[in-house]
Amino acid sequence: MKKVYVGMAADVFHTGHLNIINEAKKLGKVVVGLLTDAAIASYKRLPLLNYEQRKKIIENIKGVDEVVPQESLDYVPNLLKLKPDFVVHGDDWKKGVQKETRKKVLKTIKKWGGQLIEPKYTEGISSTQLIKAITENGITPNKRLKMLKRLLDLKPVIKIMEAHNGITGLIVEKTKIENNGETREFDGIWLSSLTVSTSKGKPDTEIVDFSSRFQTIEEILEVTTKPIIVDGDTGGKIEHFRFRVRTLERLGVSAVIIEDKIGIKRNSLFGTIVPQEQDTIEHFCEKIRTGKISLITDDFMIIARIESFILKKGLDDAITRAKAYIQSGADGIMIHSKEEDGKEIEDFCEQYKLFENKVPLFVVPSTYSHMTEDELKKLGVNVVIYGNHLLRSAYPNMVKTAQSILEHKSCKEASKKYCMPINEIIRLIPEEY
Repeated sequence: MKKVYVGMAADVFHTGHLNIINEAKKLGKVVVGLLTDAAIASYKRLPLLNYEQRKKIIENIKGVDEVVPQESLDYVPNLLKLKPDFVVHGDDWKKGVQKETRKKVLKTIKKWGGQLIEPKYTEGISSTQLIKAITENGITPNKRLKMLKRLLDLKPVIKIMEAHNGITGLIVEKTKIENNGETREFDGIWLSSLTVSTSKGKPDTEIVDFSSRFQTIEEILEVTTKPIIVDGDTGGKIEHFRFRVRTLERLGVSAVIIEDKIGIKRNSLFGTIVPQEQDTIEHFCEKIRTGKISLITDDFMIIARIESFILKKGLDDAITRAKAYIQSGADGIMIHSKEEDGKEIEDFCEQYKLFENKVPLFVVPSTYSHMTEDELKKLGVNVVIYGNHLLRSAYPNMVKTAQSILEHKSCKEASKKYCMPINEIIRLIPEEY
């Protein structure tokens, strides 16, 4: 029999997929190249169903003879291995982000006389539309809780953006761009104590307690579906920390990051110009262990944030602490630095690569902002957190608007220069919410 290759993600199987398979089986033996979770996550959000779940569905579709993994968006590796007589794909990929993929398929199968068959795209239905409808209805805490670990397994670098209320959560949730056939979006949300405190007009000194912060978390959870990482400051007293992690876990938060300092909280970017004291390794390790023992699932992550560079303790101290925190059960390490050249981060990462026992590495490049995600990935960084940029970008425009109204005794100038149209703001949040 002739061999027919069909590539698909099939996260939500629908009639469009069925139509393609029906066309393919008329031509011969149907081999479905099912995109792996990593392949899907490379160009859009995590699939709702994992690879094994999707494979089980496709294997049981009438007309499918075999299912093989397709490790990337690129069909070529599988095509060279299988040398199919036909490749079947809907005609929708003649334009848009998949146009280049189609060209590569044509060039490859031409080598052995293969043919590309392109049935008419099934109008009115798509996985993207269905997934959008599903996610707009929200997500369960249990499903959200697991997402960060899934992302760490699938993506080389995860992009996390701060949010401090519902509207900024929606910005992180919905903002995306198309670039060279790739859809780029943020993978998750960072709830920063700095931006939450500042948005409430309070200093970043743990004056906004966790009862208030839980309310902010709930606001963001209600209108988003992406994983959330919470800034836990120092984690507080060990006896209190165990209850905080349980509450965060129950809400569906994926991780908390706690810093190895004690005493009155002061923002790390002040450095040594304000009094800040680093915790002992033994006491902080006990806090990590207590938090881990208190958890119900294996999905919630406790990330240890190392302040050695902030407090001028040097690289050796940072490395010693990283090893001890990992040994105590930390699920990730965040290395912090306020130096603009990024040299401390580079030095730490080079030493971290030599660890026999490693966990995901987190950075927050607020001061060394020139370093790109690609550069950080080469250093071995797994998660990049953009820690305060939405608040920092909103504040200047709000001040200019206020000043303009005072200056002109009218809101006309400010409305034109700094404000979105009023008919857009009233439609910004759909009433279905």
